[in-house]
Amino acid sequence: MLKHPATKYRPFTAIHLPNRAWPAQTLTHPPIWLSTDLRDGNQALIEPLTVEQKLFFFQQLVKIGFKEIEVAFPAASQTDFDFVRRLIANQLIPDDITIQVLTPAREDLICRTFSAVQGAKRAIVHLYNATSPVFRQTVFGLDRAGTIKLAVTAAQHFIELAATHPETEWRFQYSPETFTATELDFAKDICDAVLDIWRPTPQNKAIINLPATVELATPNGFADQVEWMHRHLARRDSVILSVHTHNDRGCAIAAAELAQMAGAERVEGCLFGNGERTGNVDLVTLALNLYTQGVHPGLDLSDLNAVARTVEDCTQLPIHPRHPYVGDLVFTAFSGSHQDAIKKGFAVQQPDALWDVPYLPLDPRDVGRTYESVVRVNSQSGKGGIAFLLEQDYNLVLPRRLQIEFSQIVQQAMDTSGEEMTSKHLWQCFEQTYLQHTAPVKYVSHQLSANADGQVIRVRLQLNGRPLTLSGQGNGPIDAFMNGLNLGIQVHHYEEQSLAQGSGASAIAVIEITADFIPSSLHGVGIHSNIVTASLLAVLSAVNRALIQVGASTQAALLRELETPGYPLKERGFKHPLN
Repeated sequence: MLKHPATKYRPFTAIHLPNRAWPAQTLTHPPIWLSTDLRDGNQALIEPLTVEQKLFFFQQLVKIGFKEIEVAFPAASQTDFDFVRRLIANQLIPDDITIQVLTPAREDLICRTFSAVQGAKRAIVHLYNATSPVFRQTVFGLDRAGTIKLAVTAAQHFIELAATHPETEWRFQYSPETFTATELDFAKDICDAVLDIWRPTPQNKAIINLPATVELATPNGFADQVEWMHRHLARRDSVILSVHTHNDRGCAIAAAELAQMAGAERVEGCLFGNGERTGNVDLVTLALNLYTQGVHPGLDLSDLNAVARTVEDCTQLPIHPRHPYVGDLVFTAFSGSHQDAIKKGFAVQQPDALWDVPYLPLDPRDVGRTYESVVRVNSQSGKGGIAFLLEQDYNLVLPRRLQIEFSQIVQQAMDTSGEEMTSKHLWQCFEQTYLQHTAPVKYVSHQLSANADGQVIRVRLQLNGRPLTLSGQGNGPIDAFMNGLNLGIQVHHYEEQSLAQGSGASAIAVIEITADFIPSSLHGVGIHSNIVTASLLAVLSAVNRALIQVGASTQAALLRELETPGYPLKERGFKHPLN
């Protein structure tokens, strides 16, 4: 790189535009959309689309809701010409769709273009010629007058050829190609000259399209250019002002948005920004940017995944996983703090309320995405993300302290594997940790009765495979069972919930216990269609987890006490071997 790039590159000249109005404007309605995927997008592909691929793509654009579609550059290739003829001859163009075709300012190519669209119900014929100084002087060897004459002569051919096919509803469009590098006064002069030939009216408007053929300035600079043209163009009430922004500086979307604030009524571009060099403006992002501001874009992107797959299959270009709105990872949070915020946001978000979930500017379901992709768990994740996935996919709402405990277990597993954990893997880990510990104490059955002092429970168990029956009395089933276990366990927290709706719904019980023989509290979980059974399973889940964590001698002593009916451990002088 040069130490002094100013010796080689000139900065963009600022536009003198006193009292510019666009900074005070907001976007309150969508523009007229023109998809140029089949023309500008197509010419940028390594392998241009076949006629069959073009037809499939065209049908997808119609389904999305585009009413104006630039279908081809008919004079550029026989494939393009044949595609236009097939659309028209086979009556494949819906009545509310206007096709557009492109032609340079050459008489033979203009004739070929009009021949391609012969018989169309409605057609826009798009004329262009390059207008910037470097093209006038270096490429074409023309002065300003010669460049205007080229455009005017071509515009006259449009009038003559259209007159021979009155069955078609014609609309004309002119683009001063390389507009961003063209002097504004000259851009106005050449556009006005073309309009003088076409003589549009407010009822039959012409389109003046201002292309950022190469993006040369910051978006505000392009907006100034558009507003200047918006203010100074002749016949402005008979013109639809359009923009076609490229992404050389990475600002095509911002440039198109500011251009609309500056007076543009129409935007040309491609789905997901395909196009020459760095691409055209991304129409999907533009549309969904409007949607997130409460403005319906007039395009149906409710199945965004299907749209993305169509584009990828036809163009053979992958969509980046971080591409706005459609990328595989754009609704995904791996960070623990982000996941926690998203989980809390979903917990309070009401279906009929304004969307206000942290880190998610758009509800993924509005574009056909599932919540499964919103939170994904890796080594950077925390309890919030884990809890979110289990709640969304398994209807399992974990108490906060259980979230903390289980997240530490998950973290250890991922530190070992180094791999991402899906919700399915999380559920498997949860089952292994809390639901599959049936040793050394396994539940078999129970009987519950009541007397004047409370409830009496009789529980059949297996202790290391040997049958064991315990009885206990208390103010409820759990209290009675704890007294029957006789291990000096205290219940720190207990809650229950339903995992599903209906008569066959499973109940889940979560218990947190403390005891002298464990250094901190432990959780147990039980799932069963009977809530009492689920509660007993939860107690045994916690007890087994505690017994596994203590040393062998302590476990043996505890199991001997479990088989010894009588007074609680403390009253019998039981001491933790480590104390």
